[in-house]
Amino acid sequence: MDFAYDRIYNGWILFGILIGLSFRFLDFQWQGLYEAAVSMLLSFVLLYPLYKINGLGAGDVKLFIMLGSFVRAGIQLRIMVASFVIGAVFSAWKLVSERNFGERMRYLFAYFADVFCKREWRLYGEELKEDYRLYTSNKIHFALPAFIGAALWMGGFY
Repeated sequence: MDFAYDRIYNGWILFGILIGLSFRFLDFQWQGLYEAAVSMLLSFVLLYPLYKINGLGAGDVKLFIMLGSFVRAGIQLRIMVASFVIGAVFSAWKLVSERNFGERMRYLFAYFADVFCKREWRLYGEELKEDYRLYTSNKIHFALPAFIGAALWMGGFY
């Protein structure tokens, strides 16, 4: 869905959360629901600041909140770390394939300099949305690294 429509629909997120909470309750009763709530809250607290500056999409944050309904907070953190490492590899590959590493690094440093000088956060890449080629040339669909991170955990890789 992320690749086809550039978004993750709320209905699917809600459906996933209901399934995750149901499984946690069936396996661990109220303790499972408590652990899921902690994991979901942790996902929100850690990822919402990235959403606020356009570092992640809202669907990505909601996707991790949904994932938190299935696993404890410690596992959720491992999946997040793995997902961000995988996302970094995908991003590096995209920078090399698009041949825009220098351009993107200049933009990143200019962004940080602007934030530092003005002492306030602003949306990262907001002005790039006007130029669709530039906008898509530096975007990855983070649902795929999140999926791979979760699949690796389920497969016992970490």
